[in-house]
Amino acid sequence: MGEIVIGLGADGQQQVLRLDRANRHGLVAGATGTGKTVTLQGIAEQFSRAGVPVFMADVKGDLSGIAMPGSPTFKNADKLEARAKEVGLADYAYADNPAVFWDLYGEGGHPIRTTISEMGPVLLARLLGLNDTQEGVLNIAFRYADDNGLLLIDLADLQSVLVACAQNASALATQYGNVSKASVGTIQRQLLAFESQGADRFFGEPAFEINDFIKVDEQGRGMVNVLAADKLMQSPKLYATFLLWLLSELFEALPEIGDPEKPCLVFFFDEAHLLFDDAPQALFDKVEQVVRLIRSKGVGVYFVTQNPIDIPEKIAGQLGNRVQHALRAFTPRDQKAIRAAAETFRINPDLDVEKVITELKVGEALVSTLDADGAPGVVQRTLVAPPRSRLGPVSPKERAVIQSVSPFEGKYDTAVNRESAAEVLAQKAADAAAAARQVEEQGEVAQRGAARQSPSLWGKAGKAAVGAVASSAGAVIAAEIMGKKSRASPVASGLSAVVGTVATQIGGAAFGRFARGLLGGLLR
Repeated sequence: MGEIVIGLGADGQQQVLRLDRANRHGLVAGATGTGKTVTLQGIAEQFSRAGVPVFMADVKGDLSGIAMPGSPTFKNADKLEARAKEVGLADYAYADNPAVFWDLYGEGGHPIRTTISEMGPVLLARLLGLNDTQEGVLNIAFRYADDNGLLLIDLADLQSVLVACAQNASALATQYGNVSKASVGTIQRQLLAFESQGADRFFGEPAFEINDFIKVDEQGRGMVNVLAADKLMQSPKLYATFLLWLLSELFEALPEIGDPEKPCLVFFFDEAHLLFDDAPQALFDKVEQVVRLIRSKGVGVYFVTQNPIDIPEKIAGQLGNRVQHALRAFTPRDQKAIRAAAETFRINPDLDVEKVITELKVGEALVSTLDADGAPGVVQRTLVAPPRSRLGPVSPKERAVIQSVSPFEGKYDTAVNRESAAEVLAQKAADAAAAARQVEEQGEVAQRGAARQSPSLWGKAGKAAVGAVASSAGAVIAAEIMGKKSRASPVASGLSAVVGTVATQIGGAAFGRFARGLLGGLLR
């Protein structure tokens, strides 16, 4: 059975993470500067070599170095090589890993987008910091859009639907409930603030396909998906909500496979405490549900945080594999964290865990992983194995070269803007204004005999197709000018736009609610 070598225990035995137990989730914790990032990098690259795709958020920019091999000229290369020999890595050699860079803002990697509809009202309400009343109004806006066949793709669509709800508040009250204009105004202000942070680029098309995270290269190594999160961390709620959305998309998309020989994906959730800060109990319950059930989909979730008590007890109880770096007992909260961490490990009679946690050096950790029977192993003080890839970030030039050979080059880089709620409602308003002017100038009889102002269903589909084809063709032309091969398909983009427009117009509310994924359904 395949194993991930974490390091060498004080008992002289290698501490390993079994691949067939890696989907039982885990925790990597420790104070700043104790070596969590290096540990995370070493574990991630071993998963990749075992053929397991990895997703990891690069909060500080250091993890991007996983795409490049280490070097004997690195200032600490002698220490890395000595540690590798000490922990028994006979085959230690510097090596790179197949990596793809992603970035919500499209600056440090391929952009990741989703639609407002797929995000759903519950997560969006949490993202905007809405109270119960305002969340209720947001739910009404989503339902109104569904019932009227209005696509909610980007923030402009949601703003337009909110305006429509406010303007028709009296008419909507009997069908959906009261729509307070004050609540609508609050939501709009929050959306504007959200947009000013650059988050509007997260919503749009082409929407991200979650299966693109689950790829291997031609050598059978798992792709390492690195999310550039240094800028994203300036909006912590967006960061946490985005990662929860990813988890939920994985839960929805992947089939049940039970306990596989190795995971189909390992998901590292750095700065994990942000997921739980100021979250309502209902969201806690759903996060627990997703974490508990996603194991059977073959996904391992590893929370990375400074303080182990940042993870709620119900979720911490799901984390079978643990790597605990040093903690500092400077405050009463730190002392509580040390006691809590010590109590979670299986007792080692030769180790005073509570004392050792404060004495661990950089590159040391307390390690306990699940054995073949699924039981936690006895905790061991462990020298952590060094990674084979570069410790430190890639340069902008190196990042550009890596992106140029990405398997997704040209697929997500060009945004597509097809007709959705904002355009439909704007056209309706223009039609109504034009009709009113015609009645005023020519009389009601002349207005009734006038030609149709808004395009027909197939006219809308054709317009959407033309826009999608133009955007996709532009990506192809730009790629050819740069001497690259674009993976964008004008025909496929046009067909997708036609299908989306027609399905929405025909399906109306039913299609809208079906298209909304787990976050818009299960989390409600």
